[in-house]
Amino acid sequence: MKNFFRDIKGDKVIWIVVVILCIFSLLAVYSSTGTLAYRKQHGNTEYYLVKHFLILLFGLTLMYVTHLIKYTHYSRISQIGLFLTFPVLAVTLISGTNLNEANRWLTVPIINLTFQSSDVAKLFLIMYLARVLSKKQELVKDFKKGFLPVIIPVILVTLLILPANFSTAAILFVTCLVIMFIGRISMKYMLTLIGLGFAGILLIFALSKTFPKLFPRGTTWVARVDHFLNKEKADSDATYQVDQAKIAIVSGGILGKSPGKSTQRNFLPHPYSDFIFAIVIEEYGLAGGSFLLLLYLILFYRVIRIASKSEGNFGSLLVVGIGFSLVFQALINMAVAVNLFPVTGQTLPLVSMGGTSIWFTCIAIGIILSVSRRTEMETKNGTELEVLQEPVLTMKPQTPGLV
Repeated sequence: MKNFFRDIKGDKVIWIVVVILCIFSLLAVYSSTGTLAYRKQHGNTEYYLVKHFLILLFGLTLMYVTHLIKYTHYSRISQIGLFLTFPVLAVTLISGTNLNEANRWLTVPIINLTFQSSDVAKLFLIMYLARVLSKKQELVKDFKKGFLPVIIPVILVTLLILPANFSTAAILFVTCLVIMFIGRISMKYMLTLIGLGFAGILLIFALSKTFPKLFPRGTTWVARVDHFLNKEKADSDATYQVDQAKIAIVSGGILGKSPGKSTQRNFLPHPYSDFIFAIVIEEYGLAGGSFLLLLYLILFYRVIRIASKSEGNFGSLLVVGIGFSLVFQALINMAVAVNLFPVTGQTLPLVSMGGTSIWFTCIAIGIILSVSRRTEMETKNGTELEVLQEPVLTMKPQTPGLV
């Protein structure tokens, strides 16, 4: 164990949080896939456990490799990635794999690997925003030279994601607003943007009610909001998932039923993904659910610490953007499970069963660790210089982590 902590780089607390989340994930997925195993794998309940373990193991490998790359390289990668993102999102929207009446997935030929293109777009857009804002700090108050280069990619990406996945587009848009706020974009422009965003949402909902065929997914969005706001009038079929999640949470109590003894996993349509937090509370109780929430809050706290210590603007904006996106998604998933938010379809990062979504999450955390690793190296080098007490003029100037 000592050798392990000695060899890995970056924030050790984040590594520990990720490992604990993976353990939670293995236990929760194994418990919640029993019915799925009997339906699709002839009762082989270990199938999804082994599969999920291998996915997590590969994800941790990706995270380790990603954190070894100097984080400033991601600035260059973001330019190429964002350029490729637009056609990928367009292809997904037009001819992507249709699941639950939405083209969110893209299947890679030959290997038949399916992934959500929005996961790729989200990561590249955050990286690109961090790059542009770090380079244009002297121009961020200028509308033409500072604001437009930032907001145009944001609008294009969110509009391409929106028709098939409203919740992901909304989370990404809010994340971009947070990055722009930290990047010192003029509040006048940001308030205008927020106002236009709300107006756009209201317009989409109005058009969805008036012209249902114009936005195929619009009727689903409207129905979910209506059922959430008017719980008394909603029929039992419309609130079935939420009702089953409530039963799971209530039956869990303070300490839960103990691992593997969930009953609502047999009734929830997706207990291993969208509503896995309800299963966690049922089996581990309020104590387990609170501990899981605490892990995400610790993750975000460490992200803020890393951002505050980073020498370059790019590193600070990068880790805050990625960290906020992950934790915000986790909070949305938990809020849906406890009926504080309408159903969104957002998974719980690193806990819900998945494939490429877990891998992209691990890559994102690896980038955060890359910034932390670089900061540690610079701090260590600075300490060594102080110990050696060499004259400043004889030393080569340190190159900060600027883009």
